[in-house]
Amino acid sequence: QVQLVESGGGLVQAGGSLRLSCAASGRHFSNYVMGWFRQAPGKGREFVAAINGKGDSTDYADSVEGRFTISRDSAKNTVYLQMNSLKPEDTAVYYCAAGHRCSSYYSTYDYWGQGTQVTVTS
Repeated sequence: QVQLVESGGGLVQAGGSLRLSCAASGRHFSNYVMGWFRQAPGKGREFVAAINGKGDSTDYADSVEGRFTISRDSAKNTVYLQMNSLKPEDTAVYYCAAGHRCSSYYSTYDYWGQGTQVTVTS
């Protein structure tokens, strides 16, 4: 069992930056693939980024490639999402997820956090 708690969301102007954190409790954190998804009002849950257990392989949605960076710190059982050059269309609730396979499909992830709101103003 893994529990995930996101933090770091907030209100930022377009062009600004935010860093989201996701703290995981439970054992064997390094065994899990970690992903970030987001959901805007009236839209489905969208893949943002994922990182493997070792932290040496990442995947990004085209919409955030080059602007967002996912990383993890196994000593702290935490995964991060550094978001730069934010755009109004990045506005969404951002969710952290844990699973056993690196995938852009939300159904492959077993554990989810409660989400953190990111709002980007123009």
